[in-house]
Order: sequence, then structure tokens, then C-alpha cells
Amino acid sequence: MGDEAIVTWGLTKRYGSTLALDGLDLSVKRGEIYGLLGPNGAGKTTTIRLLLGLIRPTSGAARVMGYDAWRQSVQAHRHLAYVPAELSLWPQLTGGQTLELLFRLRGGDGRAGAGRRYMSELVERFQLDPTKKVRSYSTGNRQKLGLIAAFMSRPEVLVLDEPTAGLDPLMIQVYRDCIREASDRGATVFVSSHVLSEIEAVCTRVGLLRDGKLVDEGPLDAMRHIAARRIRATFSGPPPELSGLDGVGELVRDGNRIECFYTGEIEALVSRLAGTGLVDLICTEPSLEEVFLAHYGEGHPGREFDSAGMNASEWTPESAGADSGPSR
Repeated sequence: MGDEAIVTWGLTKRYGSTLALDGLDLSVKRGEIYGLLGPNGAGKTTTIRLLLGLIRPTSGAARVMGYDAWRQSVQAHRHLAYVPAELSLWPQLTGGQTLELLFRLRGGDGRAGAGRRYMSELVERFQLDPTKKVRSYSTGNRQKLGLIAAFMSRPEVLVLDEPTAGLDPLMIQVYRDCIREASDRGATVFVSSHVLSEIEAVCTRVGLLRDGKLVDEGPLDAMRHIAARRIRATFSGPPPELSGLDGVGELVRDGNRIECFYTGEIEALVSRLAGTGLVDLICTEPSLEEVFLAHYGEGHPGREFDSAGMNASEWTPESAGADSGPSR
């Protein structure tokens, strides 16, 4: 087995005439935090179901820790933990009883030890009351319970679908710390989310999924350069003419200031501005949200969009449906 924790080759899934996933090729290395982004219906949940062996691929294959995700799903599950977007647990049990049950299912016993101490540490860090019944938990507390159950087993692979749903900012920071700690231990983290700031905060590599196809992929820093940079420049006198420079869009003049989006080479822009009485220049790197809109949104400067593009404000988390259930 090589350095890859998750590998797919031509992974395809059809539901009748609907192509949910179209020839997905992925390679996620051990210790990597990989973020999969896409709008509702892009194929993120289908990808996760295939990686978990919950559905059979129409064609292609996926391997998790060297095991075929469909044919050897039992073996693969011994190495992973999963938190779905919508967690369904046993309502009559308390949070503590639920964690105890999942702890023993993962091979823990009733004696004190490092595993049990880590479980207690996570309960404290996530500020979860383990004496309350699951049915009384809010959405955020159920999510805390799912994350504790996943992290406490120290799996080699973590598969997380919309993991911060319902968490407050303090708990989101705890979640981020746990993700980084898991990665430092060598665990692989596969995160599917539409919360762009969360992917930006924790992931080392990002894949953009649209209509079942991986439309782009790369390290986070490299992906930012896909979208237009925002340029703000102030001059001692009238601003120079930039409308003829390739890559300039949405140019706005305001006295001796100009603002625009720019997709060209920075060297060309600096050469054009040299000797023009430039007083101040601010070049802002695109956020991951701007990168996302460059692929999915309409009207983003410097890009052309398919008429079927979806605005980020219209997105909702994909329904987990059959995926709901406890970590395993």
C-alpha cells in the first residue's frame, strides 16, 4: 500500500438516466486534509456514499486504506470514522451512553486507559453534557456528539460531511484544533462542505465538484489564483487608462482612485502603472469564496459562466438521507 489513503479511478454512479458522478479520479495522501466543495446536487454526498461502500459504483473503483470500498467495506470501516451531515442516534440513550457504546464497538473496554481518557478530554473540550438524553440535544449538541465519537477512536481516515453544522464559533475552533491534531498524528481527513471559510481554515488541498465532475483541484494557495484579484490604486493625479489592459474588468474611477478586478499577470499591471504618479496600490488575493463563485456563480468578473450556474446564496447543505447514522 502506497502513501494514498483514498484513491478513486473513473468512479461513476448512475441512477437510471441521471449521472450523479462522472469518472471521478481522486488521490488523497495520508495525513492530508482534503476539502470537497460543490453546490447542492454536485455529487459530494454520492462520492462519500461510494467511499463508505454504502452504494455500488456503476463503473470505476475506490479504495480506502488499500481496501476496495465496495467489496471490502468491512475491512475499510475498521480504519475510518464518519460524521454525516444529519446525525441520527439513539434518542433514548444519554450522550455518555452513546459514546460508551460506540467506544466499545470500536474495540474499547470498560477499563481506564488512554482511549477513555481521550474520550473524556473531548467531552470537556466540546463542552457536551453527557448526562442528557440524545433526544433533548440541540442540532449543535448532536453534532458535537458525532464529532467526539469520530475523533475519540483516532481513526486513520476521517470522513466528514458538513461537520460544523449547528456549531457556535467557539466549538468551530475546537473542531479545527481537533482536525489539525488528527492530521499531525498522520490521519487523513476528507471534508465535504459548502461552508467556504471552514475549508479555507483547515484544508491543505481543495477539489471543486460540479455536475458530478471534478472541475478543478489543487493546493489551497494555487486555487486562489483562479479567481480575479481585486485591485485598488490611488494616484497623485488623474488615473491612467487601464481599460485596454488584458484581464481588467469592472473598472471603476473615483477621482484619483481606481478599483477593478484583474485576472492577468501582475507584472503587466505593475509595468502599466509605473511612472503614472502611483501613490498607493492594494492587491487582494481572492478568497476561496471568490474561487468558488468563479466556477459556480454568475456575473463574477473576469470569468464566463454556464447559464446553469448557481449563486452561493442559494445553496443549502445536501441532505444526508440514507447516510445518517452514528460514526463507525
